[in-house]
Amino acid sequence: MGRKAAITWQPFWVCQNGCGCTCRRVCKNVSRASKPIQSAFFRRQMRQHINIGGKNMDSKTLVSETIRGRNPGITPIYGWVRENMSGPISKAFGSVEAFEDHYHFDLAHLFGGPAPFDSPEIRARIAEGGEILPEELLALPLSSPDEATAYEGVRAQLQHYSTERGRFCYVQTPGFLECYNDVFGIENHLCWLMMYPDEIKALYERQLAWTKRFASNMMDLGVDMIHVSDDWGSQRSLLVNPEVWRELIGPCHAELAHYVKERGFLVSLHSDGCIQSVLPDIRVIGYDLIHPWQESSNMPYDLYLNEYQNTVAIMGGLCVQTTLGFGDYDRVSRELERVFGLLKGKRWVFCTTHYVQAHCSVEELVFAFDKAVALAQQHG
Repeated sequence: MGRKAAITWQPFWVCQNGCGCTCRRVCKNVSRASKPIQSAFFRRQMRQHINIGGKNMDSKTLVSETIRGRNPGITPIYGWVRENMSGPISKAFGSVEAFEDHYHFDLAHLFGGPAPFDSPEIRARIAEGGEILPEELLALPLSSPDEATAYEGVRAQLQHYSTERGRFCYVQTPGFLECYNDVFGIENHLCWLMMYPDEIKALYERQLAWTKRFASNMMDLGVDMIHVSDDWGSQRSLLVNPEVWRELIGPCHAELAHYVKERGFLVSLHSDGCIQSVLPDIRVIGYDLIHPWQESSNMPYDLYLNEYQNTVAIMGGLCVQTTLGFGDYDRVSRELERVFGLLKGKRWVFCTTHYVQAHCSVEELVFAFDKAVALAQQHG
């Protein structure tokens, strides 16, 4: 586990003309020299020489072992780069997929499947406009989580990322608070939690049954992890009173997580912001991974290392709120070195804390991922 692998590698050439080719000397489209970049080929070679318990160290194994607390000294790499940055990345690399391939991302975040509020009745009511009360929504049916055609996009993504590239695939799965913000609006929803707790509880329980079917279908398709997205945090604290969370939100998460884990799959949570006050509850629920563990929102890594590193993995480390996208390359470098110094070898997957913002340049993004990949391989 701790032994360093023998490595042989060659430079991996990436075109600097924006056409996305990998020609070795002069781009076939423009007469200008390509630039040698070692990182992608370097990671592939490392992966071929690491062995855990007789298994090849491919991306699926690396991520799975890391989440389970058996990281071999190589940090899995990922980033939420598509949203906001697809145009600039495609111009520089040919496509977002080419960027992901270049850095040999170890994970893929899948989106798709049916949406709970896509029934004709709910669509018609939303189109009418105006305030929707919980009792009114309870009278309208959700869409079917078993609509087979809605999963075609997920099948295609699994073919691309899992079958062809061997990446660890996790799928966006609706939670409860975040999900109903879409139909109520966040301000109304927070009010309804206090004004109509019985109706909200009934809505969440109905959503729980829907989400369990959705998750079951995704597991049948072959995803590696169910990723429940349910933002609860503000910049400094929970959006709701912790006791309200424990009464209405937490029990739904506990049942959903138990259902997924009973089938032998990993289950993760996305919640932005500060969720400190319910971290003990999350540990009891049994989530395997939390994204993003947002240090800039009163979630210090010392808290994770002192109290939670032995029970749950985290994904994050490159903050889009304070570090990436401000043109300060020295700060990016310092922060990456600091975070890798703290979390390297732990139950940690490197990732951006959220979508890379549109004010980030491709040059800065490349700088950050070149640095992250080097650090991922350097220590161990």
